[in-house]
Amino acid sequence: MAANRASIADLAKKLNISVSTVSRALNNHTSISESTRKKVWQLAREVNYQPNHLAAALRKGRSNLLGVMVPHIEGHFFSSVMHGIETVASKVGFNIMICQSNENVANEKKNIESLMNAQVEGILVSLARNTHDFKHFEKVSTRAIPLVFFDRVLEGINVSSVIIDDYLGAYQAVTHLIEQGCQRIAHFAGPQHLNIYKNRQRGYLDALQAHGLPHEQELIFTCDMKTEDGVEGMEKLLALPVPPDAVFSASDFSAVGAMQVLKARRVQVPEDIALVGFSNETFTSLTEPRITSVDQRCEQMGQSAVKLFLEMLEDKSGQFSPRRIVLQPELLVRESSLRLQHHLTPHVMAK
Repeated sequence: MAANRASIADLAKKLNISVSTVSRALNNHTSISESTRKKVWQLAREVNYQPNHLAAALRKGRSNLLGVMVPHIEGHFFSSVMHGIETVASKVGFNIMICQSNENVANEKKNIESLMNAQVEGILVSLARNTHDFKHFEKVSTRAIPLVFFDRVLEGINVSSVIIDDYLGAYQAVTHLIEQGCQRIAHFAGPQHLNIYKNRQRGYLDALQAHGLPHEQELIFTCDMKTEDGVEGMEKLLALPVPPDAVFSASDFSAVGAMQVLKARRVQVPEDIALVGFSNETFTSLTEPRITSVDQRCEQMGQSAVKLFLEMLEDKSGQFSPRRIVLQPELLVRESSLRLQHHLTPHVMAK
């Protein structure tokens, strides 16, 4: 009997007693005699028997596992959301299973199957960038497994979700640039089938309109929001007959790519071109100049997602109506957008 593979059946065979007797002895059941209990426990120690907690939990109808799927773990945003998720989940006795889609819908589909096979009691999801439909999540709903989306949600799908008010965050960012004297503001936009990028572009366009500035299609660069996309987008904008005097990027990653180009071309930030990103990634406060960005309440988003899952889990009516929690963003003003220093007030300056 391999020391690290011993099962209840192995113990029963060696002691020539039933599996149920071994199980009850290991649980110190009063129906089992003291001598039998001692024999079982002694052998269990000798062969290094480890109880299968998952199997035991499943027999009771509970796994205490919560599945979480994110596009990636690197960067500040998703790691902070995960911290918020784990903080609340651990307090109520749940363990977390984390999967990464790596921004690939094929991986997302495999991960969903893996999580369901692991008998998770709920799934929290932030979609991959190239996910265009809900089909692979229908099995989750069919099995009545609570499903909560956070940050990235497909437009037009009625599901429980926790999001930031991306529209408001973008509107505030662009309004700030206009108040700093910017008149020709470009936008790095993400895939428009995802709520976050669609709403950030709406906020950008509405802020321009509200302040009497024209919407010029040549100033919108749609991309995958990576650093290299920011590089490509900034080079295209600088090649225009009239380059922009500001860029609002729907991601900090493409914003930092833009900054690399501006530095290489010796374009002054913010004097020549001001820059604002979105997400408040850690590196935004480490660049020179530091990048103005919209904070997404990462930890609060994770905590709220778990609380919404728990609400769904506790609802036994089968009539739980999908609920959307919307968190409020905060614009953190830093040097990359401050063309008019006297406009700065202490409470908006990021530490």
